[in-house]
Amino acid sequence: MRSASPYVFVDNCIEVIEFYRNLFGGEIRNIQQDDDGKCLYAELSFGSSSIHFSDTYGQTQKGDNVRISLECESEKEIRRVYQSLIVDGSITFELQQTSWGALHANVVDQFGVGWLLNLQQS
Repeated sequence: MRSASPYVFVDNCIEVIEFYRNLFGGEIRNIQQDDDGKCLYAELSFGSSSIHFSDTYGQTQKGDNVRISLECESEKEIRRVYQSLIVDGSITFELQQTSWGALHANVVDQFGVGWLLNLQQS
């Protein structure tokens, strides 16, 4: 496993990430916005840590807006983790190739913990 870090889904993502930057310090990086100005992805980096952020797009509610992002090292690893986490869990985004050049999936495990699995391939 390359890394595990929190991924936060909030309304008004840019405003929220600015609040946390002012609180914690660090640097906002990799802001990707859609044509409507909503944030698809951004990260707040400080020290050796990063917190990932995205707007909710109406799909996440308070109390259900933090997940764990796992950056995997190989296709074998991501498939093994995916298959293990979906046992008695649920799939919110099937494991598949994405437009950002990754093999990616979103799942909720049997304990109600949300996971974003990612293997960057490009």
